[in-house]
Amino acid sequence: MGRWQPDARGRLARAALELYVERGFDRTSVAEIAERAGLTERTFFRHYADKREVLFAGSSELQDVLARAVAGAPESAAPMDAVAVALEAAAGVLEERQEHARQRQSVIDANTELQERELIKLASLSGTLAGALCERGVDEASAGLAAEVGIAVFKFAFRRWVDRAEDKELSLFIRESLAGLRAVTADA
Repeated sequence: MGRWQPDARGRLARAALELYVERGFDRTSVAEIAERAGLTERTFFRHYADKREVLFAGSSELQDVLARAVAGAPESAAPMDAVAVALEAAAGVLEERQEHARQRQSVIDANTELQERELIKLASLSGTLAGALCERGVDEASAGLAAEVGIAVFKFAFRRWVDRAEDKELSLFIRESLAGLRAVTADA
């Protein structure tokens, strides 16, 4: 494939994930990623700061989806209901990429450094949710708690979805997890 071919960023992302799955994250170099994509290392660094960022490049898009969904939730929605709307919106983005998500998660699971980076990403998603809730007039403590609980629900549902415990859409796992949360907190 020639260097002039379109979608250099996408080609780099696909090449990186393929190599990470085949060889492992630590045993894959930027030069190998660029070569597999038919590009140069310089082109790689125009698109990504380092080889970790290939796996986390979609974080800002996900943050935008979450913030817009919370802002667009009905005015009467309780904080957790607004978070549920946001999680459903995020599921809509991810469901189109289930196999990619599964492969990406397997790479992250095999590398402690990437697991740490994933936790940072999840914390930033929680911060986005909390900020969006505060913009709706929710007090800071309640917004932070709802956001953290929402991310915990998301993590649990996402893990079940990528592990394919059942063949369902991510949004269904999210709804089930929210229902489970409501059930366990109703007894409190």
